[in-house]
Amino acid sequence: MKTIFVKDIARKLVLESTVNWKKVVPTIVFLGAMFLLGRMAAEVYAETAQTIGTKVLEGENWGLGFGKEGQKPTGNATVEELKKYDAYFCGEGDEKVIYLTFDCGYENGNTEPILDALKKHGAPATFFVVGHFLESAPEIVKRMVEDGHSVGNHTYHHPDMSKISDTASFQKEMDDVKNLFREITGTELAMYYRPPQGKYSTTNLQMAKDAGYATFFWSLAYVDWNQDDQPSHEEAFKKLTERIHPGAIVLLHSTSKTNGEILDELLTKWEEMGYSFKPLSELLDS
Repeated sequence: MKTIFVKDIARKLVLESTVNWKKVVPTIVFLGAMFLLGRMAAEVYAETAQTIGTKVLEGENWGLGFGKEGQKPTGNATVEELKKYDAYFCGEGDEKVIYLTFDCGYENGNTEPILDALKKHGAPATFFVVGHFLESAPEIVKRMVEDGHSVGNHTYHHPDMSKISDTASFQKEMDDVKNLFREITGTELAMYYRPPQGKYSTTNLQMAKDAGYATFFWSLAYVDWNQDDQPSHEEAFKKLTERIHPGAIVLLHSTSKTNGEILDELLTKWEEMGYSFKPLSELLDS
């Protein structure tokens, strides 16, 4: 399609022998205004396109997009962007390894079956705990340590951390978990952090990094946290086997009755698919 420029139209109008100037002048003014508006819109679009890559981290809920079965998903921030903050959501490379993680908000009888299954398979995991779990289930926390698992920081009160902008408040949420864990177990908490509900901001990620934490999101999870609406075994297996992929950081909830019931069989299935289980420490070392 041939492009028509304002100056070409104006030239044609001027050269016409029978020009109605009362019509020509308003036309030229209108076309000129449209030209300027078009340039302004183009400049705004260009600026938006240049900055969109940095905006994804400004204030988000962690989210994933899945493609073909067995392939790694995309996150709403890239591996490279997250690395600036010592943050991760998936292991790199094609090795068929799984990093198991569990979020522990409260204890309702399902954590010990999970620990039993992990022990049977020799599978290391990381449990991200909040203050209530530490207060209400100290013996289970001790068992996590005794079984060789890592325990990470899920904040004390499970707030929306993206709304916390001052360092002191952020640090207190983290330190209260770390200190109580030390009192209970006599050991140090793993310096791993998971933002509650996956809500984060660049300010939070930088605060965590400055405090010495690595932040872990996830590359595979499913709706398992609603105690009153648990997924069926079939639904759980479908999501967790079709979407598994090399380097997966899997997020499960220790409150899930379904998880407690299927984990032994699920770990067996993943092993049959050629996967092995490694701790998050190996992801950091890779």
